Amino acid sequence: MQATHESVVDYNVSDGIATITMNRPEYHNAQNSKMTYALDAAFKRASNDDAVKVIVLAGAGKHFSAGHDIGTPGRDIDQSFERASLWYDHVGKEGGEFLYAREQEVYLGMCRRWRDLPKPTIAMVQGACVAGGLMLAWVCDLIVASDDAFFSDPVVRMGIPGVEYFAHAYELNPRIAKEFLFLGERMDAARAYQMGMVNRVVPRERLQDATTEIAAKIARMPRLGLTLTKQAVNHVEELQGKRAAMDAAFAWHHFAHAHNELVSGDKLGGYDARKMAESQRPAAATSAATQENGKADGEAA
Repeated sequence: MQATHESVVDYNVSDGIATITMNRPEYHNAQNSKMTYALDAAFKRASNDDAVKVIVLAGAGKHFSAGHDIGTPGRDIDQSFERASLWYDHVGKEGGEFLYAREQEVYLGMCRRWRDLPKPTIAMVQGACVAGGLMLAWVCDLIVASDDAFFSDPVVRMGIPGVEYFAHAYELNPRIAKEFLFLGERMDAARAYQMGMVNRVVPRERLQDATTEIAAKIARMPRLGLTLTKQAVNHVEELQGKRAAMDAAFAWHHFAHAHNELVSGDKLGGYDARKMAESQRPAAATSAATQENGKADGEAA
């Protein structure tokens, strides 16, 4: 029986702006399959609606997204959903095929499709933007962050070379990308802006208004002009080898999963939601995203 994906994503259109909101605030918008398929449906809806000129991706509550769901009661890794691509269903497959097929569909495939949407997209980021949350922000054309936002990919702690949508060396200078991954520490919004990963940093209370102002300005531009401009810039990244690099990183990602399972019996290298949350606690203070066990994550599976 196939699962459905109601309620975990909200959709609203106003003045040519579609706002797609992840709606699992009690789990810091940890992404289970139900949410990713709901996001896919919402992006398709916005793309097909001629009244929509710009798409804003948001997260309800204190945090944009703590990443992939590796520990909530709604974790649904063993459920089947109506496929969004030509990949076959992962459910019932053995060994590495199970996770490889699932993540080709739900993570790498969907992120690539969302990145290529013909309409401009803006990530409106507050609080935690970790691992799988980072992937969602990166597929957007612009990122507007609150001054309390932070970004992190702690997946190397699992013995895995970063998240599935491996855009690190395109979003950051390669040396900064290595530091970001090797240390697995938070990058605050100010540093992300300095590195060119974030377009604007605004006070938390101004985040929604500032994002809407930018979206409204974009919405006044000709639709085809926006589409062609987006394609032109994305094409430059492809000429720089982005897709091929990501394919290689995805293969290494799954080699690491298989190695972990062979050595320890655990694809995630012994890291559960609690351990990953603890790894993200800053030295002097903790955030709400990393205080509650089973709610944050740092890697899919």
